[in-house]
Amino acid sequence: MDDWERRIDEVWALASGSMVDEEVIARIDAIAAERGPDDARAEFERAGARDSAGRPDQAVPLYERALRLGLDDEHRPQAVIQMASSIRNLGDHRRALGLLEEEFRTHPDAPYRDEVAAFLALALVSSAQPERAASVALLALAPHLRRYTRSVTNYANDLVD
Repeated sequence: MDDWERRIDEVWALASGSMVDEEVIARIDAIAAERGPDDARAEFERAGARDSAGRPDQAVPLYERALRLGLDDEHRPQAVIQMASSIRNLGDHRRALGLLEEEFRTHPDAPYRDEVAAFLALALVSSAQPERAASVALLALAPHLRRYTRSVTNYANDLVD
């Protein structure tokens, strides 16, 4: 981990404790500025600061820009998840659902597969598709069960058949 990432992580650690939203945004913006305006990771962090502060309308354009600039395999799925969640919170359930379904479909072996499934299930509930939501959530959970994996998988598939 380089110094830039360490300082970003320090701000996020403080953000979960005593630091207020405005200060988080200001600190993240200051550190992000070191990389310039065309750095995908810096834009991702700026988006996350606004998202964390309850400003999804400000976060979404920054996530979009970060994705256009090109994020690595660690941060790209996080940006998709976080942006889709913000979009869902802004009431555009269809767009959020589309982003998450595409991520789920095109990156089946991604390290954030379960996280994508969780937010996809939330978007499905928001889109009045609770059976599909339950199916997605159960299919994500099934491989982690100590027992009944096959039964839960079958029941989950039955919910959408």
